[in-house]
Amino acid sequence: MSTALQVAAGRSLMTTASGVRMGKGRSGAKAAFSALASPLVDSAVEQAWDLARVPAVEGIHQLRITLRSLMTLWWLYRPLLDAQGYARQRSSLKSIAIAAGKARDYDILIELLGRHDKCGAAAMAALMAAREAAIQAAQDMLSPPRLQTRLEDVLKQASASLDTNARQPRLKAFAKTRLATSRRQLGRRIRRAVAARTPELQAFHAVRKAGKKTRYLLELFGPLLPADHRRLRKRLQKIQQPLGELNDLAVSESLLWQNPHLIASPDQADTARRWLRKKRKHRLDDLARLLRESHKLKRG
Repeated sequence: MSTALQVAAGRSLMTTASGVRMGKGRSGAKAAFSALASPLVDSAVEQAWDLARVPAVEGIHQLRITLRSLMTLWWLYRPLLDAQGYARQRSSLKSIAIAAGKARDYDILIELLGRHDKCGAAAMAALMAAREAAIQAAQDMLSPPRLQTRLEDVLKQASASLDTNARQPRLKAFAKTRLATSRRQLGRRIRRAVAARTPELQAFHAVRKAGKKTRYLLELFGPLLPADHRRLRKRLQKIQQPLGELNDLAVSESLLWQNPHLIASPDQADTARRWLRKKRKHRLDDLARLLRESHKLKRG
């Protein structure tokens, strides 16, 4: 999702990348934290203001990407942060992402059923109403002033924790070490997913999350990394799209099961659930074959 990430972070990531490039990674990791996190916080607040004006589908999606980028940055710095503080800060970031995610889940379901003509007009209207209710429920959490306050608070807390840490690794070496850790986690999850005789949804969901984390790290620290990491990004692109499609199907299927009255017509609801289940199983089988046949994600 290189393009999506660049759109989500906008000029902020580009500015950060330029600063990293000029510094050539010689600066300390702690000193670089605010320079990396602040532009993402600014992007999230700007996106929240856009959503307050027009709660568009793409706007919700881009805000979630920016929040995930922030969570990835926090994971990167985890070894340098106070453990309890890190847990609180990550929980705060995750709660915001979940609030945006509930509305996004409806967007995915509506898009899937509408594109494949699996619901009538009345059912689609009911789904749109449920989406609006989800947005209303998230308004307090996603209100720009509150979002800005919460994000700035977690940024200050993390910066203070870093200031008390005696370790001062170089940014380039630190980023490469954490990227290597992320890649090992991804490799383990891929092996676990393909080892099962019957593909398991949760195992592939874990692959998706690990792949996203590695991908965001590559996006954020590309200027510091060898050019051969571009090949890794391309390999990740190859699996991230079908993994994302699988997740969309699973989320939509779960949403209908958890809310059986979303579609008033029992026949239409049953048809939609059976179609989603069938598509999800086919995609799961396809992904299992793809990962078994592909080589391990290697650098270069």
